Amino acid sequence: MQKEDLRIIYMGTPDFAVAPLKALVEGGYRVVAVITMPDKPVGRHQSVLTASPVKQFAVANNLPVLQPTSLKDPGFLEELATYEADLQIVVAFRMLPQVVWDMPRLGTFNLHASLLPNYRGAAPINWAIIRGETVTGLTTFFLDKDIDTGAVIRREEVEILPTDNAGSLHDKLMVKGATLVCQTVDDILADRAERVPQAELTDSPMNPAPKLFKENCVIRWEDTTKNVNNFVRGLSPYPAARTTLVHGEGRLEMKVYEAEILPASSMVAPLPAPGTVETDGKTFLHVATSDGMVALHRLQPAGKRPMSVADFLRGFHHAGGSHFE
Repeated sequence: MQKEDLRIIYMGTPDFAVAPLKALVEGGYRVVAVITMPDKPVGRHQSVLTASPVKQFAVANNLPVLQPTSLKDPGFLEELATYEADLQIVVAFRMLPQVVWDMPRLGTFNLHASLLPNYRGAAPINWAIIRGETVTGLTTFFLDKDIDTGAVIRREEVEILPTDNAGSLHDKLMVKGATLVCQTVDDILADRAERVPQAELTDSPMNPAPKLFKENCVIRWEDTTKNVNNFVRGLSPYPAARTTLVHGEGRLEMKVYEAEILPASSMVAPLPAPGTVETDGKTFLHVATSDGMVALHRLQPAGKRPMSVADFLRGFHHAGGSHFE
């Protein structure tokens, strides 16, 4: 069978999933349908429906689009079967029921943004940086009944630079992921796709990558300087690290998008308590950690736009004694 004859159904929703779909279409692969999330209401009154990035690309390229509310809906399953897919590809979508992933004769594979079995879960890009990794990667694997546990087809390492944040790493992985998806399809077409059990790929404890919520995005200033900086990098630009500035009788919640570790030579012993603020009120805002200090460079006070620290300080009166918690 040639790639032009292989009937592919593609499933995905966000920008990360657009690049592989684009690579398949431009590479001459036959995508017979695209499945994505239902249009999402946006705006103050939730009155405007916005299509997912994957749907926008599919419509622009005249690909049939299915947007089931439930993947177990009998009507959806019946329509899905009419496409007679040989292979299904999943990128940044949702967990599929077995009746869906087991439908194609060649199976269903997923692209995951980590080197499985490490960082299974919803937020692998963020957690790899938060935990200070210097290498992450991508994995394609066949779906099975559990999340991110199926037999591995391909893996590719990607370096995490000290200057990377979640946004820049996302973009690097998105580009490389598009190539890896096409290579995986070629492997399956040529009947040379590996099926390596994930248990054979490591003998050490694995880090999870759970979904991020407001509650687990709060900066712990009592942590080390390195860990605080990695935390900010790993959550920038989305969903963003959170903290609260206490000043006088007031409290100001904010997001922090960019920070920098201050060199030890710039500090004077004894170090102030974690969360303590040092500032000239004009150009810099330094915060103490358990073993040093970080300089905040870009932040977003509640109800305001993202801004530089200098812009923030122009409208903030520092009376001394301010601290983050």
